[in-house]
Amino acid sequence: MIGLCRQMNMFTDVIVAIDGSKFKAVNSKENNYTPKKLQFHIARVEKHIDEYLKQLDNSDQEDEKDVDETTIKDKIDWLKKKHSELKALEEGENSYPEKQLSTVDPDSRLMKTQGMTRSFCYNVQSAVDTKHHSIVTHEVTNKSDRGQLCAVAKEVKITLGEKEATAIADKGYYSGPDIKATQDAGMTALALKGDTSGSDKKEIFNRSLFKYDAEKDVNICPTHEELTYRFTSIENGLSVKRYWVDAPTCRACEVKSRCSNSKQSRRKTRWEHQGEIDHLDDLMAAMPESMLIRKQTVEHPFGTIKAWM
Repeated sequence: MIGLCRQMNMFTDVIVAIDGSKFKAVNSKENNYTPKKLQFHIARVEKHIDEYLKQLDNSDQEDEKDVDETTIKDKIDWLKKKHSELKALEEGENSYPEKQLSTVDPDSRLMKTQGMTRSFCYNVQSAVDTKHHSIVTHEVTNKSDRGQLCAVAKEVKITLGEKEATAIADKGYYSGPDIKATQDAGMTALALKGDTSGSDKKEIFNRSLFKYDAEKDVNICPTHEELTYRFTSIENGLSVKRYWVDAPTCRACEVKSRCSNSKQSRRKTRWEHQGEIDHLDDLMAAMPESMLIRKQTVEHPFGTIKAWM
């Protein structure tokens, strides 16, 4: 581990490990509303009001003495008050981020914790110096880790006043635009690149098997065919270039079934700025123990805090 730290210090003088951890908020599902949940509760209250009004009408027509009109009127008044409160929440829901409204601890959000479990939490971001094991900066957020790397890295630079630094993060932080923004801010961002393609489940060639040739501007498939550039489009707000082999060549391929389940050619996309961060993958490969350093550095304070709690 010491040797790896020395190796990494060849790139920058300061190395920080960044991570986030979920801390439970003072909230419950009963105090949290989404547009769908509000519509459900409003409809249910309106249904109950109609039912009680019908009971009052029936009691007037049939002169039923067994019906306690005072109790029913009290219930109607309470339901109308509840209805007004729900309608007020519905009118203000658009002003809340992610259209998620909590009446208690309003800044908290319903977030994934372990597996598919969801709890009302804050996501505390922390950056810890790998040399001194000191917490350099922290920030309480209500968003996921993805997209937080550059923001935390900038706070690190402000705190330390360093011109160059390296930030290590796990795959939850991997985002091309965020890594480039961190790089543009003067820091080297090392984030583990996860595989979200689902190719293995589909039993087709993984996208990592397609190699990009920058000189020719082509993607090369596992059978060495060249997927040529076709056009550029906007996808999720990003400018991406699209590549594929002509249909006859693709259909004639002996391993077509292992490449794509579609009748069309296998297509590849490439973000326009991907070439500016590709070298970081090689840097990560050269330092396989960097994730161990990250874990032993930044996860320790979170473990200590939660043990005290």
